[in-house]
Amino acid sequence: MVIFVGVIFLFAACILLITLTSRQPQVAQGPGRFAISLVAPFQQMIVSSSRFCRDVWKNYFALVSVAEENQRLQKELRKAQSLNHRCSETLLANVRFHALLDLKHEIKHQSIAAQVISKDPSPWFQTLLIGKGSDDGIIQGAPVINTQGVVGLVVQVTDHYAKVRIVTDPNSSVDSVIQKSRARGILKGGTSGYCVLDYVLHKHLLNLGDTVVTSGMDGVFPKGLPIGRVTDILKHDAGIFQEVTVIPYVDFERLEEVLVITPSAQAGLQ
Repeated sequence: MVIFVGVIFLFAACILLITLTSRQPQVAQGPGRFAISLVAPFQQMIVSSSRFCRDVWKNYFALVSVAEENQRLQKELRKAQSLNHRCSETLLANVRFHALLDLKHEIKHQSIAAQVISKDPSPWFQTLLIGKGSDDGIIQGAPVINTQGVVGLVVQVTDHYAKVRIVTDPNSSVDSVIQKSRARGILKGGTSGYCVLDYVLHKHLLNLGDTVVTSGMDGVFPKGLPIGRVTDILKHDAGIFQEVTVIPYVDFERLEEVLVITPSAQAGLQ
């Protein structure tokens, strides 16, 4: 304790001596020079320590501020990305609905646009659920189409929803013709996403890639709607019919909106 007090006393005396000698313009000599040599390291240490603490304090607050700013910017970036995704999805939906609107004007029949809610994954019963029902004017037996071609037929209806049997369902059938040769047949659902065109007479000349369209003879679908293209033709030596495979134009895996032809429009097709 005595040593500590002595060091403090000596340090204070040196500072006083430096203060008194600093008022003289001449070069420090004797006691003044000794006092400077003794006190200078302590002063340098104190100054360096204070600067270090000041820089650490300043940098700490700077880093905290940068971290907060970074979090804020990341949050704004996530919000901007989410908004961009929603805008992109809205833009694509608008494009599809505009295409449906053009189709609605093209077929010149009253129809109702509906969104596809879900798809039955079963290979035996291939159906879609759409977000419109009897309250919107949808009835059982109404034909369903989109910009690519024939989708299917409404088979069940509730107040706000309807089930659509698509053309690839084994229970589906559409009276059809080959667009080029005018050969007629009944299009039925096959398996694995394709259809078969039954009852095409052996005498008709068909080609791969020929377009199959609705005949309008079944009183359900308007005449001339595209259904699909011929991908396989098999003619047997015996028999009066050909085996014709057809791939639908509608991409059912990406189908999101459809048009349902209303009863008043169907009446005009009879």
